[in-house]
Amino acid sequence: MATIAFLLNGTPQRCDVSPDTSILTLLREHLAQTGTKEGCASGDCGACTVAISEPTSGTHRYTSANACITPAHQLQGRHLVTVEGLSEQGHLHPAQEAMIECHGSQCGFCTPGIVMSLFTLHSDLIQRPSPLTPERLEAALGGNLCRCTGYRPIRDAALSMNATPYLRPQWFDATLPDSESDAQITDLAETAVFFAQPTSLVALAQLRQAFPQARLVAGGTDLWLESTQRLAPLDQLIDVSRVAELLTIEEALFENQTGWWIGAGVTYTQLEPLFNAHFPAFAHLLHRLGSQQIRNRGTLGGNIANASPIGDTPPVLLALDAQVELASVTGKRCLALEDFFLDYKKTALATDEVVSRIFIPQAAEESQLRVWKLSKRREDDISALLGAFCYRVEQGVMRDVRIAFGGMAATPKRALAAEAALEGSAITPEAFRAAQQALEDDFQPMSDVRGSQHYRQQAAQNLIERLYLSLSVPDQEVMLHAYAH
Repeated sequence: MATIAFLLNGTPQRCDVSPDTSILTLLREHLAQTGTKEGCASGDCGACTVAISEPTSGTHRYTSANACITPAHQLQGRHLVTVEGLSEQGHLHPAQEAMIECHGSQCGFCTPGIVMSLFTLHSDLIQRPSPLTPERLEAALGGNLCRCTGYRPIRDAALSMNATPYLRPQWFDATLPDSESDAQITDLAETAVFFAQPTSLVALAQLRQAFPQARLVAGGTDLWLESTQRLAPLDQLIDVSRVAELLTIEEALFENQTGWWIGAGVTYTQLEPLFNAHFPAFAHLLHRLGSQQIRNRGTLGGNIANASPIGDTPPVLLALDAQVELASVTGKRCLALEDFFLDYKKTALATDEVVSRIFIPQAAEESQLRVWKLSKRREDDISALLGAFCYRVEQGVMRDVRIAFGGMAATPKRALAAEAALEGSAITPEAFRAAQQALEDDFQPMSDVRGSQHYRQQAAQNLIERLYLSLSVPDQEVMLHAYAH
């Protein structure tokens, strides 16, 4: 059992729970707080959305999370806010008031999750005042599904909630006493069940060597589905979310290349400022990677180590010539990311190694990156196919071409034959037709519920056609942007 010390709506709590307990189970079955609902149990619908404090620079920023797939033990030393805690002395939170005034709720089942997403948006607008753009509103609510209202009244509520006066409760910035927030929640024993939460890479490597069969958990956005969907036990866990070395972003020089070392535990939300500044196409992809709740929890290292053939970030990292650092008790080693993926869900990780950092080189000033994702839904959906294209154009000739796809093979993979067809070629229909034809040498795509082999092959060729049109008509968008407004 793991002992968790945290705040719930300003009140200190200490709970003993098994390693595979989710926040949703903790709230509903251990603490009798039933305002948080279970909808899909997979992080898709947002009915279970809660807010978790993330202390930064002496302040508390509340971020949304799906309680159904967030490990309860990650609440250690944190502040959890649920829909029951928003009212203060009989006064509703502005998000609640606005939902009432705008008739944003009908059956009410999804309403607590929507209110909590609006709470985190409202809190963020107060702490970091800036215009509430349509994109920002869509990001905040993109992970909350509602079958009743049609979303317009919910959007109206979001746009009007700042007009309601709000006095923050005294507990808003509360913290646990040091003796509790520093408590080590580890219960290692020579039994079939154990849990550990190391705070350093050295400690993590030692645990990995001692317990090679244990599952590593960071955001839990994929791993926890094994518990909620497959009902598989997760009773041997090593939580990496507090390992200091995994939480940093550092600009550095590596093998004569300037770039950034990104800790494996850095979340997608934390990556946004870096990507906005240096890789805008990558930043745009993040808007379509899950929901805000997922981006607040999911990590770059987790997306790589999971080795899914349809993971969103690996194809882009392959196109950017990223490196991955693996750590163990004997030291560290670096691999080109393309050498890390071996086969379906199989990687070059040894049993005693962990992914510690990812290096992304700074692109040359004239280089361009384009990333296009195909999925059934625009938001909060898994890729059927994702293509990433990195290149530069020198006097009308393609140079340094790197193309990678997800969803076309058992692993994320570069399209080496298509790259060779374009490298050194002028931007002509003939060159790009040759690259399209070369895809048949690069891939024999799989067929599954998201697309047939033929569909994927044709779609990948269409993305190369889109690249040609984008280059030959540079001032005109040739396909609808992911955001239509």
